[in-house]
Amino acid sequence: MSQSSEPTLSADESGRQASAPRTVIRPSNRWGLPDGGELWRYRELLWMLILRDLKVRYQQTVLGLAWTVIQPVALMTIFTLFLGRYIQPAENAVPYHIFVLTGLVLWQFFARALTDASTSLVVNERVVTKVYFPRVLVPTSVILAGVPDFLIASLILLLFLFGTGLVPGIVILAAPLFVLLTFIAALGVGLWLSALDVNYRDVRYTLSFLTQLWMFASPIVYPAEVVHEKWGLAGTLVYGLNPMAGAIEGFRWSITGAGEFPSTLVTVSVLVSGLFIITGLYYFQQMQRTLADHI
Repeated sequence: MSQSSEPTLSADESGRQASAPRTVIRPSNRWGLPDGGELWRYRELLWMLILRDLKVRYQQTVLGLAWTVIQPVALMTIFTLFLGRYIQPAENAVPYHIFVLTGLVLWQFFARALTDASTSLVVNERVVTKVYFPRVLVPTSVILAGVPDFLIASLILLLFLFGTGLVPGIVILAAPLFVLLTFIAALGVGLWLSALDVNYRDVRYTLSFLTQLWMFASPIVYPAEVVHEKWGLAGTLVYGLNPMAGAIEGFRWSITGAGEFPSTLVTVSVLVSGLFIITGLYYFQQMQRTLADHI
């Protein structure tokens, strides 16, 4: 029969343990939006996650950041060679290669954000299951990590603009608003997909195919005017349910200054993006209570 003794604590040690703060984590009893105060307290963690993603993204790559330039320029060249003679934007003042590149720069930011955000929770399984922090920071960080790539691609777009003699006007100041609209749409859809990917791993296998379809359902290689010409206002409203339709058309208008402001498409896209982000946050908050158990 073995005998064991309990370790004794001094008065100072017991006093320190008694005064040590204790945090109790309880699941929410209802759906709710993330706690803004809590997110602010973890702002440094968000910054660390972004820096980590930036460091890991191009490790052991030969070309590194050059991929940010190669991909949109290569796609622009292919589309211009094979489709440029058949599809022309309504405004002839915008060359077709500029028309396509303005759409590709914003689209690649959205597509990469969607792909990275959808698998972000599973990829960060060790962090999610061992340490408590607002899980919404994970998909948010991978999307924000794509901003430097977008800025580099935008610089190349400006060089192409100046090379063709086009000088952006004052409306270019509205371009960040459409980038913000793209970020909101990507985060809203990304929250849905990242939470679903925890329970249904086939989300990642279908996403690449759906992203390709989504690309051709967006006004990248063809102008949105063709939808209005064929189906009128009703067709434009339905087309605007794709949040990237208004974002791309508005971004193209702000960069080139050609044509009229696509008010109908932008309005519908703003409403749809708002719906995505609100419902995505609610669903993510509900799933957050059991994420560590299912991941």
